[in-house]
Amino acid sequence: MDIDILLLLQHFREGVGAVFTDFFLKMSYIGEMTVVLAIVAEIYWCVNKDFGNYLLMGWSGNRVVNGLLKVTACAYRPWIRDARIIPDSEALTTATGYSFPSGHSMNAASLYGGGALRKELPRVLRVVLGLIAALIAFSRIFLGVHTPQDILVGLAAGLLVMWLTGKLLKWIEAHPEKDIPVMCVGIGIAVAVAVFAALKSYPEDRDAAGKLLVDGTKMAGDTFKGVGWAIGYLAGWVLERRFVGFSTDVPVVTRVTRFVTGLLGFYAVSLILLPLIKRWIPGVTGTILSCFLQMFYVSFLFPWCIKHFKVQTQGV
Repeated sequence: MDIDILLLLQHFREGVGAVFTDFFLKMSYIGEMTVVLAIVAEIYWCVNKDFGNYLLMGWSGNRVVNGLLKVTACAYRPWIRDARIIPDSEALTTATGYSFPSGHSMNAASLYGGGALRKELPRVLRVVLGLIAALIAFSRIFLGVHTPQDILVGLAAGLLVMWLTGKLLKWIEAHPEKDIPVMCVGIGIAVAVAVFAALKSYPEDRDAAGKLLVDGTKMAGDTFKGVGWAIGYLAGWVLERRFVGFSTDVPVVTRVTRFVTGLLGFYAVSLILLPLIKRWIPGVTGTILSCFLQMFYVSFLFPWCIKHFKVQTQGV
C-alpha cells in the first residue's frame, strides 16, 4: 500500500506535478537538520530565550529519539525496497540514514510543530506553523524519499517529544535546582543510545551480485549526530543557566547585531571547524564531537560571548 501511494505521487510528479517539485524541495530544505538548528538558535539568541530554549531542548531530544528508532527498525528506503521508486535526485542527497521514521518530519515537528503547540502564540500563527510542518512531512513522500508511515510516525513522535519537553520545562521552572540531575539523565540516555547503535547488529541483505544493499554502520551516522547535539545542548544549557543568564529583552539594534554575529559564528563553526575535526578525528568519535561543539556554541559559547561583551562594554 505504501509503495502504491509513492508510485501514484511519482507519476504525478513526473507529469503535471513537476511544477510543484521546486516548491516541495524548498519545503524539504527548511526541514533539514542544520537549517532548523540555525533558525532555533536565532530565536534563542535574539527573539525569545525561553521559547528558543524549549525548541532547542525538544529538537535535541527528537534527534536522539529519531536516531534510536532508525537503528532499531532498520527500515530500508523506498527505492531499495522497490526499484520502481525513483526519488528526486536533489532530495536524494538529504536522504541519509534508514527510512523510518522521517528525520525531516521530526525536525518539522520540533520547530514548526513545537510552535503550533504553544497556546501563548497567536492562533493564526499556530495554524500557519502547523501547516508548514505538514507540508515539510508531505514533501518527503512527494519527492520519493520516504513512505507515508515514515512521515506520520515522525510527526507524531516529534510532537509527543515537544509536548513532553514543555511539561519538563514547567517542572524545572518549579524546581530550578533539578537542572543538573536532568542533564545527567539526558546525557546518560544519549550515551546509551550511542552504545546501542555502535554495538548492535545490522541487516546484511545483498543484491543478486552479492553487493551489500545497505551498510548499517553508515546508516547509524545520524544517530551519532543526534547524540552529540543532545549532549552539547544539555551541557551548554546548565552552564548558561548557572553562569551566564543572558536576556533577549534588549533593543532591536542589539537583536540585529546578535543575529548577524551569531549566524556568522554558527557557519564558521559548521563549515570550517567541524570539517577539520572530522578530518582529524574520523569515525564515530569525530561525528559526536563535531555535533557536540556545534550545539555547545549555540547553547553556551555564543550566549557567554553576548554576556561577556555586554559586561566589557559597560565597564568602558
